[in-house]
Amino acid sequence: MRIKHFEDTDTALIELGSQAVAETRELSEDIYLDLDRDGNVVSITIEHASRRGDLAEIVFQRVAEPAVK
Repeated sequence: MRIKHFEDTDTALIELGSQAVAETRELSEDIYLDLDRDGNVVSITIEHASRRGDLAEIVFQRVAEPAVK
């Protein structure tokens, strides 16, 4: 997974895979979902990203599965 922020256009691109994009769906005025030919999400584009969230810090947290007793 990669997250890119293009400062010149204030666009955030969240890439979940490297498959070819077959279709783009508009979820809202500034959010687009790219799908591969099987309908799997390839990437998410967020226009005006700094207005939608704080881009100064991006945190990734892996949460382990609880141990079974």
